[in-house]
Amino acid sequence: MKAIDKKVKEINNCQPGDIPDFVLSSSQPLILKGFANKWPVVIAGKESPLKAADYLRDFYSDIPINVYYGKPETKGRVFYNEKMNGFNFSSSKANLNQVLDKLLAHVDDPEPPTMYIGSTEINNWFPGYNEQNNASIDHLDPLTTIWIGNRSKIAAHYDFPNNLACCVVGRRKFTLFPPEQIANLYVGPMEFAPGGQDISLVDFEQPDLVKYPKFEQAMAAAQVAELEAGDALFMPSMWWHHVEGLDAFNVLVTHWWRDSPAFMGRPNNALMLAMLSLRDLPRAQRQAWKAHFDYYIFDHDEQNLDHIPNQAKGVLSKPHDELAARKLRADLLNKLKQ
Repeated sequence: MKAIDKKVKEINNCQPGDIPDFVLSSSQPLILKGFANKWPVVIAGKESPLKAADYLRDFYSDIPINVYYGKPETKGRVFYNEKMNGFNFSSSKANLNQVLDKLLAHVDDPEPPTMYIGSTEINNWFPGYNEQNNASIDHLDPLTTIWIGNRSKIAAHYDFPNNLACCVVGRRKFTLFPPEQIANLYVGPMEFAPGGQDISLVDFEQPDLVKYPKFEQAMAAAQVAELEAGDALFMPSMWWHHVEGLDAFNVLVTHWWRDSPAFMGRPNNALMLAMLSLRDLPRAQRQAWKAHFDYYIFDHDEQNLDHIPNQAKGVLSKPHDELAARKLRADLLNKLKQ
């Protein structure tokens, strides 16, 4: 893959507890250089992988953890098998100490098996960790998760929440694409994906531009973030990102939060319902409904509804509270049953 010209903008001298508001509300990804340099886990990791592993062991709750194993020939790529009826790795639950031992045993192996612990909630599996390594965004009520592995390659995918991803041990490389590049990323199945989230099918290391010609357009819009231990990356909601662990022992801690209350539900539920009710209509009808969606949703302007008395607006009222959301959801469920 050719080098990407556009680098993610870096913000220097950004300390925990003093994150500028413009960072957490940015519509573009931003690198926070040295954000976590003073965290004990970062200090331990810079000393050695063994020190980092021992630091994590001290917090481990002994609850079995989900781990993925791939053969050396996968070269770290977590993906489908050749027939796309399964995956190129096996998964199991294991004790973290056993996984760390295996990772450390292969630190100097030029062709190690792929070992990868995916999104694991820190407060449940590593109680006390956040008190010593705090991103100071508690007011956002983030879901904090940890990712541990060796030289892994995680296919490009998106997340609905915003994400402050902290590279705490080893180095990471993120290749990022704005949401509108979905048409050029050749996305696979929605309900059957290695990590549960639909992914790009393009092999970023050796992209097949005959099979995936529009990927060149995606690359023209891509940005790259190369993170050292202690750096953090802010990724806005819905940005696609391909993630590489560049060292033999890597740890990433992510903080996810959404800009809307949880009672509003996940927007992909609306997408699935639209597939059921809109996608197979004749094109003219789809375009008509597109105008409705633009008017009521995507280009919504409350002034467009000034001609309706407030007490008569019904579902057009804004904002919805939890009670109104529950009522609307119940009405939808009843209609779906018909």
